[in-house]
Amino acid sequence: MDYQKYILPHIWDLKPYSSARDEFKGSEGVFLDANENPMGSATKESWNRYPDPLQHAIKLELAKLKSCSSDQIFLGNGSDEAIDLLIRMTCKSAEHEIILCPPTYGMYEVSASINDIKIQRVNLTSKYQLDLSGIKKAIHEKTRLIFLCSPNNPTGNKLNRSDIYDLLNTYSQGFIIVDEAYIDFSDEPSFIHELNQFPQLIVLQTLSKAYGLASLRLGMAFAHPSIIQLFNKIKPPYNISGATQKIVLEALSNQKFVGESVQLILQEKNKLQNGLNEIKEVVEIFPSQANFILVKFNKAQELFDYLISEKVITRNRSNVSLCEDSIRITIGLAEENTYLVKKITDFYA
Repeated sequence: MDYQKYILPHIWDLKPYSSARDEFKGSEGVFLDANENPMGSATKESWNRYPDPLQHAIKLELAKLKSCSSDQIFLGNGSDEAIDLLIRMTCKSAEHEIILCPPTYGMYEVSASINDIKIQRVNLTSKYQLDLSGIKKAIHEKTRLIFLCSPNNPTGNKLNRSDIYDLLNTYSQGFIIVDEAYIDFSDEPSFIHELNQFPQLIVLQTLSKAYGLASLRLGMAFAHPSIIQLFNKIKPPYNISGATQKIVLEALSNQKFVGESVQLILQEKNKLQNGLNEIKEVVEIFPSQANFILVKFNKAQELFDYLISEKVITRNRSNVSLCEDSIRITIGLAEENTYLVKKITDFYA
């Protein structure tokens, strides 16, 4: 793939900000280069030194866990940073376009709109699968990005893998992004393993879900090393804090927690679905390979408002394309799920 053609020219020519720590890789020394406070920090721990701008230690551990190379990994302030940077490096305002497949994750559209990028929307089918013919018809010479979310948010289902391969085999004038934020809850293998075969593929993942690190905002992009170099070129110099890097390294060593929490969440999801199936006003529970379920209810808006009044916070997706009268429910603890079912039963009583 000729990346030169699909990256904006000024990105290739950009001279990145050179941080003080780019010039010295060691951890010992007399640091008089970065205008830091030599007295330490106003906390028990010392955070007075700037962190590793490229997060080498984390990437080495992730490469082992994800079976890829460390130079195929970009770390961002949530996946949202990677989405925004990708749009900015490939799309010129009011000229290039991206393709979205609603219903899907809302930040793709927000980031495109902020950057004044035209959006082509090709809705999923009634079964929440890709409309391949519609996507192919929407592609033209100005299309730079196609965003695919699998398992999809807010529907929870995985996209047909064969459809994604179809697009990867036919589209090479830009990039296909497969957002795998919920892959840890799915029985699908990650598309990270396909990076070497498809240079136009970019995979997004996060530590917010299975690792329980939502507050830290650590997202990951996996791509060809030349694309990762561009991510690093245009990102803010210290986009991942030292505190985040320290905690993430600790979390990556605790795979026992990840495995156990995923299994418990999946078990609770089955229990919650069984409980909801006993309520006749539940119209449909859509198949989910995520840590949430999308449920269609009779009088969904009224139910949503009632649940809020009972301090049960869910996500009303009724105003989203193809999700009419549907509420997205994150899987909680056993007692929280039981309480939810009780409150829904009370509402319809």
